[in-house]
Amino acid sequence: MNMTSEHDNDSASFQAMMDEVRAFHAKHKFAEHGGEDMVYRVSLMAEELGEISACVTKGKSKSELAEECADLLILLMGNAIAADFDLACAFREKMIRINQRGSRIIDGRVRVSNFSGIDKHANEKHENEKHDRGKQSGESN
Repeated sequence: MNMTSEHDNDSASFQAMMDEVRAFHAKHKFAEHGGEDMVYRVSLMAEELGEISACVTKGKSKSELAEECADLLILLMGNAIAADFDLACAFREKMIRINQRGSRIIDGRVRVSNFSGIDKHANEKHENEKHDRGKQSGESN
């Protein structure tokens, strides 16, 4: 399959998902009853992030984690409906930008950001200091 048809299939699949969320909003009259208020939606997303966190920190099953992530995805898609923007377009534009960024290892984990205003050498110094502290604590055992 070529890239164009893969992209078309992905777009069609995403559009079908958006259509399902749009139908859900219409069925429950979100626009008429405050369900598309963005402040309210932010609180719902915070609640879902808490449930995702609980899945991870309490070792819940992969299916429970998947369900909570799906809840958050549905909310994010609903945000695009409520705020009237093209989420697929925003996604593609963002991926283009972040794929041009570099990555750094910060506290032992990869981080991809534009790192504006952050001194790379300060981060390297921080990593070296952490490494040195680890060595010292290992030597004292």
